[in-house]
Amino acid sequence: MAYLPSARHHEPVIRIRGASKGDGPRLVELHASVQDVHVRHRPDWFVAQPGEEEVKADFEAALSDPRVSILVAELSPGLAVVGYALARVVKRDSSTEAHARSAVMLEQLGVAPDASRAGVGSALLEAVREVGREAGCQSLVTNVWSFNTPARGFYEASGLVPRTQQLEQNL
Repeated sequence: MAYLPSARHHEPVIRIRGASKGDGPRLVELHASVQDVHVRHRPDWFVAQPGEEEVKADFEAALSDPRVSILVAELSPGLAVVGYALARVVKRDSSTEAHARSAVMLEQLGVAPDASRAGVGSALLEAVREVGREAGCQSLVTNVWSFNTPARGFYEASGLVPRTQQLEQNL
């Protein structure tokens, strides 16, 4: 899909491409590290150890959905998969209160810890923006948990702004 050269010639190059079924095991690994962050903060909400086969099946189902794009980031040398993004094009009909709109919804973004801060997340986010543009979407939308300050900081530094706030109270 895209090659993003680094600022310096000796630094790795990030390549973004569409995921394939062969990427399933690596997607499961990357998903597990993201899941662990969520479980650590909200064990009441997130499953501690989802089954590998179930997670792989979820990715395979997403790969066959025409509204979904799963992108992977490969880092040279060797082009190892170090990150992924799962995005879905969502179209909303007009109503008495709101105009019809379409958005690309970034549902998951994961980067291997050893590739963090190397531009992988930014490259994936830009590739998701391009998916949205190609689909005629008016916006990019994502959700981020309030406890996830690193992710919130990343998205805000990338130009995303809060749209709504969801409030919760345990009963």
